[in-house]
Amino acid sequence: MMSGSSLFAFVLFVFATSATPGPNNVMLLASGVNFGVRATLPHLLGISSGVAMMLVAVALGLSQVFADAPHAHGILRWVGAAYLLYLALRLALSTSAADHDAGKRSQPMGFWSAVAFQWVNPKAWIMVLGACSSYLPSDSSLAMVAGFSLLFALINMPSAGMWAVFGQHLRQFLGESRRRRRFNLGMAALLVLSLWPVLGASAPAGALH
Repeated sequence: MMSGSSLFAFVLFVFATSATPGPNNVMLLASGVNFGVRATLPHLLGISSGVAMMLVAVALGLSQVFADAPHAHGILRWVGAAYLLYLALRLALSTSAADHDAGKRSQPMGFWSAVAFQWVNPKAWIMVLGACSSYLPSDSSLAMVAGFSLLFALINMPSAGMWAVFGQHLRQFLGESRRRRRFNLGMAALLVLSLWPVLGASAPAGALH
């Protein structure tokens, strides 16, 4: 069991890592602007569920795979980079729910797509590995791992969800199609920029122990 001080530190860690900018939050902000909070909820639920699944997998031994096969991390990193570029392109070309031309209207990210994205999202790996190595005892029971992951998801959801809420509040200001297109291009550029630390990073073999 965590002590009170450890639990408080864990809560702060999850809030800080969930609320600060990263690929998930950039996409939630853009989705809030283009589609609103309600339509973005499956995306948000997918993020929190995907990270919780990763926590369980890492706590139960997935980290050993990376320790035994360091090249696996490199493959994952490049797959993640390619997928981020795809998401950036899709965002740059997207149209909002305010555009009623059915032939052009794009859709927000769905639940399972958001779950899958976490496995190639570099920031999600940093969050998961940091949480497991710093706050989860190595001899944790399955029940403790499950509770730990659930608590992470419950803190992560509103922390990241603030970005979608903020995006919805920007909708009126960005109501003009030209402004919204510029906003989407800016968000796409931020996603591309988020690749810089990913491609320059080395395999976190030591962090996985």
